[in-house]
Amino acid sequence: MKRKRWKSVTVVALGILVVSFAGGLTIWTAGTLGPSEQALLMLQSDSEVRIIQESDLITFEPVASQPSSGFILYPGARVDFRSYSPLLREIAARNHLVVVLRSPLNLAFFNANGADEVIAAYPQITNWVIGGHSLGGVVAASYVARRPTVSGLVLWASYPADDSLMETNAKVLSIYGSNDGLTTPVEVLQSQDLLPPDATFIEIRGGNHSQFGSYGPQPGDDKATIPAEDQWAQIIDATTELLELDTK
Repeated sequence: MKRKRWKSVTVVALGILVVSFAGGLTIWTAGTLGPSEQALLMLQSDSEVRIIQESDLITFEPVASQPSSGFILYPGARVDFRSYSPLLREIAARNHLVVVLRSPLNLAFFNANGADEVIAAYPQITNWVIGGHSLGGVVAASYVARRPTVSGLVLWASYPADDSLMETNAKVLSIYGSNDGLTTPVEVLQSQDLLPPDATFIEIRGGNHSQFGSYGPQPGDDKATIPAEDQWAQIIDATTELLELDTK
């Protein structure tokens, strides 16, 4: 009887722990960041970019051409996936298919293989680059490490969790802000030991963590000293350059 009683107590205690963790996680992720009004305005199709909004992703398609390269983005933790539309729309306007993924609870690791369905849906795309912002970059790095056919990896204010990319054939680009208070420049540069020797690092002087999207100030981040539009332009240029390496 005593053993059964302790077993029951243990089961109840574990149940309370699981419920408490799930409840805490839900409350934490409930404080979703963005999108800004500007980001929402960028989700309207026009003569350059056709935008298709679905429950689990948003697709940005160039209207005037059939792209051979595609970019898939994993958002940062707690960031609404629509918050990246100002950047992604412009990348698509430069003749690249672009898709941003939505994840349960706005945590990319709950949709780590989300890029698989996108890639399968566009067999005409021969050059795929996977990217991610912050936590999304960690997930993107893990994805690329397991997919040797992917052409490139773009890390926006992020770095991989381990050194599994050391031997990858994918081109790797790491973009970071000098004023990032969440993924600091020191942390990003220390990740050189986790990436291939030919990985490219680009610093945005005056840029911070929050301005990798359009969702407002993020708790814990430092203040940017350049306008968001200036930071976006540098991110767009660098990301597009990597996308175009295999299409020239």
